[in-house]
Amino acid sequence: MSVHHWKNLQHKMGATRRKQLRREVEQEILDMDLRGLRELVGKTQQDMAILVEQTQGQVSETERRGDHRLSTLRKYVEALGGEIEAVANFGDKRIRLHSV
Repeated sequence: MSVHHWKNLQHKMGATRRKQLRREVEQEILDMDLRGLRELVGKTQQDMAILVEQTQGQVSETERRGDHRLSTLRKYVEALGGEIEAVANFGDKRIRLHSV
């Protein structure tokens, strides 16, 4: 399979197709799991283990888990330099939740 660079391809696409691809990429980013998030910021599981004071095995286990406590997500994301925001979405209302 040959590799093509975006800068060499984008001019060949129409504006509509470029917008569609941008939306798809943005959605993919929004649908990321913990492993993808870690890889996005360029960290290994060993790096994360040091940051969250766990073993690499525990980090691997956390990334494979299907359900996470908010405190676990907060610790993981903050170790990567980010922050967690919790929002309750009721369709016509979005309410940002604050921790006490």
